[in-house]
Amino acid sequence: MNGDLIRAQGLSKFYTSGEVSVKALQDASFTVDRGEFIVVLGHSGSGKSTLLNLLGGMDRPTEGTLYYQGRDLTALTDRELVAYRRDVVGFVFQFFNLIPSLTAYENIKLAASVAQNPIEVQRALELVGLEDRGGHFPAQLSGGEQQRVSIARAIVKNPALLLCDEPTGALDSTNGLAVIRLLAQARDQLGCPVVTITHNAEIAEIADRVFHMKDGRIERIAVNEHPLPAEEFSW
Repeated sequence: MNGDLIRAQGLSKFYTSGEVSVKALQDASFTVDRGEFIVVLGHSGSGKSTLLNLLGGMDRPTEGTLYYQGRDLTALTDRELVAYRRDVVGFVFQFFNLIPSLTAYENIKLAASVAQNPIEVQRALELVGLEDRGGHFPAQLSGGEQQRVSIARAIVKNPALLLCDEPTGALDSTNGLAVIRLLAQARDQLGCPVVTITHNAEIAEIADRVFHMKDGRIERIAVNEHPLPAEEFSW
């Protein structure tokens, strides 16, 4: 690894409704290092999505601090946090969230138009193997192809951090495998760390580190001394 990009210290998120307080994330301390692939494992309700939302600046912690390149994200204004999401983070979701009235190319170009330092739209399509499908609308693409477009939309921003929320959850095994390989390829091509949350423990084989979560806590962080190359990965 090449040093930490993200550092979290004592990160917690509580939600309160009336007299009931839900501890979605408790006392999480960790780093995200440059160029690594992190898999976050845990059952529903374990805190995975809360952790990802905090990393992506989509929510603020109740307690603790979160640093990006030494900058305290918890001290940012709402406007500064929007800029962080726009300029630093690429998001890939379980459900593709493509605009149906725009072609694949146009969906990606829209993301590029708000980025500070985007890569070429056509290059993003090439990275996900859809260089000949840019003129197709989402309804004309398979589920696997739509997820590839969503990955291209994320990486066209040339993000410093790529966050993935169950990116294979809506796909069959063949397309899911292709997506995981694409994410590893994006890490290698762009040099950005990838953090992906998943129920699929097999994906941990290609990770540099695995965060095991339960009941809102990171129970342990396992280091994979010999991560499997993405091209050799299968399930």
